[in-house]
Amino acid sequence: MQRIARRAVGALLIGSGMLLGAASVAQEWPSRPVTFVVPSAAGGSPDVLSRTVMNQISKDLGASFVVENKPGAAGSIGIVQIKRAQPDGYTIGYGNINTLAVNRALFNKLSYDVDADLEPVIHFFSIYNVLIVPADSPIKSVADLLERAKKAPGKMSYGASGIGTTGHMGGELFKSLGGIDVAFIPYNSGPAALQDLLGGRLDYMFSNSSEAIPLVKSGKARALGVSSTKRLPLLPDVPTVDEAGVKGYETISWGGVVAPKGTPAEVVNKLNLAIQQALKAPAVIEGLATLGAEPGGGSAADFKGLIDRETVKWKDIIETAGIKKLD
Repeated sequence: MQRIARRAVGALLIGSGMLLGAASVAQEWPSRPVTFVVPSAAGGSPDVLSRTVMNQISKDLGASFVVENKPGAAGSIGIVQIKRAQPDGYTIGYGNINTLAVNRALFNKLSYDVDADLEPVIHFFSIYNVLIVPADSPIKSVADLLERAKKAPGKMSYGASGIGTTGHMGGELFKSLGGIDVAFIPYNSGPAALQDLLGGRLDYMFSNSSEAIPLVKSGKARALGVSSTKRLPLLPDVPTVDEAGVKGYETISWGGVVAPKGTPAEVVNKLNLAIQQALKAPAVIEGLATLGAEPGGGSAADFKGLIDRETVKWKDIIETAGIKKLD
């Protein structure tokens, strides 16, 4: 009996020590620089929007949040870096609609498991895509684009910043609903795809509003439609793709923060609250609005719910559109 009692007391002490250790980590965090991994190239909307929020958090917490770009493999390289990091809150990162939802339905095998490897922290923001063509393109409207594509099956092309991105999935949905045959050209980044679009090597793109709007405002590109169900405040004269004739069309690009699985709940909660505070800062609200993005927020559980719902949605779309799974 004495041995059993000693073991029970020992187990309680060990458990108490673990709880105290986790509480201590949360209380001290962040006591050194935090690496924020963005699984895409510098200059794209995930990078720009992440830096906007991380800069504010750095000011609010008096700590250093360093953005590290890790593009490639449809976002898998960056996500794998996050999952392999120590679960202590000092390596976190950006996950979005493609890395956390679309890829799960699009690829036969991934190098990470969203549920087993990652801790959802918070929904960062939502952003819409803009259907654009070069400013000197003869295509003037969505109807014009569809007409030209139907007259020349397989001859036209569109690009996107990688396989599984909303630019790609939104393009495939457009093809399916519009009844057209168009070639898809994948790129390693949004800026690279846009460069080829403006150079006339692509016919059109569905580009994040943060990248597309400056090109439209400067006269380098023409906007034909937006992927939301309502017009964007920054492009009030541009119709939605739905009202332009492709009924039922909608794509929303969202992003959020994830941490390695096993990150203490206390740290996740502290990070969640810090980001919620940052998203309310005037500088962040203005910065997001300028890029055509809407702030997110909510709890870690809310973000997990979003990920689950979007996974089901895009799985259904991929199957309905007949998109072949990738290896």
